Amino acid sequence: MKMKRIPCFFLLLAALAFPVLLTAQGPSAESEIDVEVTPDVVYGHKDGMALTFDVFHPRNAHGGAVLYMVSGGWVSRWSPPEWLIARNFRGLLEKGLTVMAVRHGSAPRYKVPEAEADVRRALRYVRLHSEELGVDEDRLGVYGGSAGGHLSLMLGLASDDGVMDSSDEIMRAPARVAAVVAYYPPVDLRPIVGPSERFPALDFAEDQAASISPILFASSDDPPTLLIHGDADMLVNVQNSEVMFEALQEKRVESELIIIPGGDHGFRLTADRERAQQAMVEWFDRHLRE
Repeated sequence: MKMKRIPCFFLLLAALAFPVLLTAQGPSAESEIDVEVTPDVVYGHKDGMALTFDVFHPRNAHGGAVLYMVSGGWVSRWSPPEWLIARNFRGLLEKGLTVMAVRHGSAPRYKVPEAEADVRRALRYVRLHSEELGVDEDRLGVYGGSAGGHLSLMLGLASDDGVMDSSDEIMRAPARVAAVVAYYPPVDLRPIVGPSERFPALDFAEDQAASISPILFASSDDPPTLLIHGDADMLVNVQNSEVMFEALQEKRVESELIIIPGGDHGFRLTADRERAQQAMVEWFDRHLRE
């Protein structure tokens, strides 16, 4: 009798998945969200360390999914699933969108090009394993803020169909998404690359900066892209989103720019954050539904 081997991926999901019920606060949250959370799905390894993402799969999932770039200053930190749901994901989950919180190798050890390569690999992994993850590979979105916004734009605008000569099946999978949302993203790294005490991820060779500057990748086949920025941002000037929007408009890409008056970096005011999140959820709901 022949034994059937069960793929390790399925064993991982079975072992790690657990339900999280969260009652969100506020007038619009009248019921609990039933979400199955699968933590630490391994999409690669680097220097002996696992690269992972967490999956948030709502009961009303319809196949659309959003990859959230866990990145600030190109540093990826872990946060409790309950916190991520309450602060970032509730609106998406209510719309039936599965969310994946993607972590990458962090500064100071790893620089921006390596972080970009990590999240690109995560996207390839999700597409390759879309059936097991319960998502539609053609209805994937990506979003993040600041460094996460930069990485989101890179995945959306510098898409590819896979590295066909690679021996790694993950690398042969396409890196394409159907929609992008970026909060206050730096879009041109060429003027800021170099030694930096505050942002060590920027300390890499200048000749690499152009290859990871979203402003240089606008093209007519880019996915629908929403940019959200505050005009009082003292860290990443609103001009970053303005020039990115202009570049997308020139290529006739479906795109929108929302400028929040008085909005700072990180949208610390609750009203600013809620306005941005509502726009983000509506954008993905419109573009990732069947």
